[in-house]
Amino acid sequence: MKLQKHIPNALTCANLLCGCYACILALSGHPAGAMVAIFAAAGFDFVDGLAARLLNACSSIGKDLDSLADMVSFGVAPGMMLFDFLDRTQKTVDWSHPVCGKLFLSAAFVIPVFSALRLARFNNDARQHTSFIGLPVPAHAIFWASLLCLLVPSASPAFLPGWFGADGSVYASRMSPIAVLAVAGVLAVSSSLLLVSNIPMFSLKFKSPKWKDNRLQYTFLPAAGGLVMSFGIGGITASILLYVLLSIFNRRN
Repeated sequence: MKLQKHIPNALTCANLLCGCYACILALSGHPAGAMVAIFAAAGFDFVDGLAARLLNACSSIGKDLDSLADMVSFGVAPGMMLFDFLDRTQKTVDWSHPVCGKLFLSAAFVIPVFSALRLARFNNDARQHTSFIGLPVPAHAIFWASLLCLLVPSASPAFLPGWFGADGSVYASRMSPIAVLAVAGVLAVSSSLLLVSNIPMFSLKFKSPKWKDNRLQYTFLPAAGGLVMSFGIGGITASILLYVLLSIFNRRN
């Protein structure tokens, strides 16, 4: 049995471990740590597929394992981050009945449910080898992880000083807690619907060095890099929105 055949699955398991740790950090009130763990999981998710192709170690077990790991890292983990955010927010409201505030928490479970649907659909859709139909779950998770860190005061970790850029909690504090809960719930449903939409989303894989074959990639990557350098963590949130807009614009043309 060759050891190299197990390298892709080992990387996928590393993705899963990061996702599990992200869930723990999210429910412990550490959104920045959960975000970093989700980013690390995304890194492992990228290299496990690359390793499988380079080592010629693709298998049906590896494909299923990858989806299971992605479900935890990019479905459950961001859902738990949103759950913690919604729970802390609803506790600041003097509800007439305690059940009223708990109802808003159900919005957090929309993310893992639709992520599971997206992953099941991806595994059974032969059209998604070189591009995507619907928003990929890693991009969706990165959007929510970065957004929630912007909305939580003092979320910037000590080892990333100054990287968070603008403090989104300043804007959230100008809204009533009920408005924050409502907006977060609507956004959770809206973004989750993108996961199972029929909108073609481009892949970041380069088919060739030619501009005409990779014009979206050549447009998106420098723009995303500029956003991150200018706005820190807010630039990551904006980059995901840019990715969606470019995909929609490309579909119309």
